[in-house]
Amino acid sequence: MTQNNLKKYSWEISDNDEHPAGKAMLYATGLSDKKMKQPFVGIASCGYESNPCNMHLNDFAGLIKNSSQEYDLTGLVFNTIGISDGTSMGTLGMRYSLVSREIIADSIESFILGHSFDSCIAVAGCDKNMPGAIMGMIRINRPAIMVYGG
Repeated sequence: MTQNNLKKYSWEISDNDEHPAGKAMLYATGLSDKKMKQPFVGIASCGYESNPCNMHLNDFAGLIKNSSQEYDLTGLVFNTIGISDGTSMGTLGMRYSLVSREIIADSIESFILGHSFDSCIAVAGCDKNMPGAIMGMIRINRPAIMVYGG
């Protein structure tokens, strides 16, 4: 399979002359002509700073983005939310812990499909954002993998 065959969806925003606004937005982010021709991989980070299980995930997502370039892929990081059981238990915040899975799934689905990305790598680190990431990846029906952040 050639790289062009891997751009099953992202060509719509990176190569379609009938959609110049999408191309302009991507160029405005600093993407080169080479990166525009490569498959787009959405890197969903469940990272946030108020929990030790997730506080390093944004850095981890950056490493994954850098590594994607070695394989002629254009990795672009986006973020989801997270609610920590450990932080929220015994408070009114615990009402939001379980529903956060659905919000994570919705954000992954919305971003990947809304931006016509070809695949997804989700970086998760706790018992709510891991299932949320998997749920989102199932919904998009595109090549996807979840990386456990530890």
